[in-house]
Amino acid sequence: MTQLRTDVVCCPTQDGMVLLDERDGRYWQLNGTGAAVVQALLGGAAAGQVADRLAATRPVNRERAAADVAALLEGLTRAGLVVSTP
Repeated sequence: MTQLRTDVVCCPTQDGMVLLDERDGRYWQLNGTGAAVVQALLGGAAAGQVADRLAATRPVNRERAAADVAALLEGLTRAGLVVSTP
């Protein structure tokens, strides 16, 4: 399961979402698709499930959706914004 770190604030915007890292004041802006991916992951969906949803609702094939979800999750993890829990 993916969770935001306790010192990261998530704020929806008109066009997506902003994640604010309160440790250093940096923020990341996500578009609507990125926000939908993060919301699904935070809601308990596995990366593969999110990719399936994207492929079913967006003009993208399953392989591309899976690669995009993995890349976003890796970037958020590397930036220290999210953690995975068992």
